[in-house]
Amino acid sequence: MARKPRIHFPGAFYHVIARGNRGQKIFRDDQDYERYLSFLKEYKARFRFLLYAYTLMPTHIHILLEVSETPLSRLMQILQFRYTRNFNIKYKKWGHLFQGRYKAILCDKDSYFLELSAYIHLNPVRAGLIKYPHQYPWSSYRFYVREAKERLVDGDFLLAQFSNKKATAKREYSRFVRSRISQGHREENVNGVGPR
Repeated sequence: MARKPRIHFPGAFYHVIARGNRGQKIFRDDQDYERYLSFLKEYKARFRFLLYAYTLMPTHIHILLEVSETPLSRLMQILQFRYTRNFNIKYKKWGHLFQGRYKAILCDKDSYFLELSAYIHLNPVRAGLIKYPHQYPWSSYRFYVREAKERLVDGDFLLAQFSNKKATAKREYSRFVRSRISQGHREENVNGVGPR
């Protein structure tokens, strides 16, 4: 049976999840994380999508973005293929790195934006990799709560939800995320869809 085509329209807002094939690590060292982010930055400039949040976990990724004219399917196909090719060359592997088709959840930006960003930034905490989200180097959280050298993330929209003063907004967003550390919630509720 043929796959259903992805829904695409300029301004579509997606929570993208891609997992390693059979749960394998897709990032083995810092250079792997840096390479993935450099590809993400390159394709962000090329395809002009808005990147709101990301977390790169050892075995999977979460990306929160808003597409423009280029469909998400094209962006992800190129990004995942290029990263896989580089990974396989580096580690002398072959075959699939990612588990099948990535998951892309079309979301209502107005209703779920803040909760999704917190969910994505808290992934390393909930996985037990670190105690607080600012300790994890491979997510966009530190951009939101500290000064960032590089502007990979389009953070103005999120910060504006808290204050028009950047310092206040960063402080309030940090408080918002920390308040959710102990809550625990199911991913499908965060994304605004019912149980599967």
